[in-house]
Amino acid sequence: MTKSQDGVTVVDHPLVQHKLTLMREKDRSTKSFRQLLNEIGMLLCYEVTRDLPMEMTEIETPLTKSMQPIIAGKKMVFAPILRAGVGFLDGMLELVPAARVAHIGLYRDPNTLQAVEYYFKAPSDIAERMVVVMDPMLATANSAVAAIDRLKERGAKDLRFVCLLAAPEGIERFRGAHPDVRIWTAAIDEKLNEHGYIVPGLGDAGDRMFGTR
Repeated sequence: MTKSQDGVTVVDHPLVQHKLTLMREKDRSTKSFRQLLNEIGMLLCYEVTRDLPMEMTEIETPLTKSMQPIIAGKKMVFAPILRAGVGFLDGMLELVPAARVAHIGLYRDPNTLQAVEYYFKAPSDIAERMVVVMDPMLATANSAVAAIDRLKERGAKDLRFVCLLAAPEGIERFRGAHPDVRIWTAAIDEKLNEHGYIVPGLGDAGDRMFGTR
């Protein structure tokens, strides 16, 4: 179940929406929050890979030889934006264990709300792979835009962005900077507040993941 418009896909599957509501609750434990994020990451991975190319291959079942579909050799990279983006990673790797992993270390300056890079490491053949960039929140979009900028500088061409929540302001900024990169999200919330947080949102995903709130 998805709704797509202008390069943005909202994954409104009942399981995704139920788990997201549980995550929004302010008294949700760190352990539960982390587990739910992992589970939603797996469910979102189904959607972001829905259009992977397929090809037929011959196999032998216990009964007979048969032509059956497999993914057509598409190489993938999962690129979480540190720190909260790693919450999606395990669930996605469960589904695509052969995927390579890039790490993009960015933090948001509390005064300017701009993204500051402190770490970047990606596979050398990233230009030949589909890259799924992940961060739970698309708020101001400064971190997401900076991450995509950096990946494109390294030669990445086939890029997709996955998040848990998005603000309209973040979507506008992201699509303005990178109209070629599609977005998958579980929900589009109302707005950003004066501190750059998504409302109603779920607070700071990184703090809630690591119990530092």
